[in-house]
Amino acid sequence: MNIYVGNLSYKVRENDLLGVMEEYGSVSSCKIIKDRETGKSKGFGFVEMADDAAQKAIEELNGAEFDGRTMVVKEAKPRA
Repeated sequence: MNIYVGNLSYKVRENDLLGVMEEYGSVSSCKIIKDRETGKSKGFGFVEMADDAAQKAIEELNGAEFDGRTMVVKEAKPRA
């Protein structure tokens, strides 16, 4: 399952997010979206993991505080 993780602090790196998500199961990919021009984080990312682990991560992390910000964690919608 592909998970959207939003409202991240701009200081959060992929390794930080990976560490949090790995507590719920094996992560196959973790990417924080960056601005093409500046290379700075846009404050959101995507994590891919097994469905059961992803569901547990969504339930427990949505609304949780991470690096001073309240995360939005939900199933990612496919690109239109």
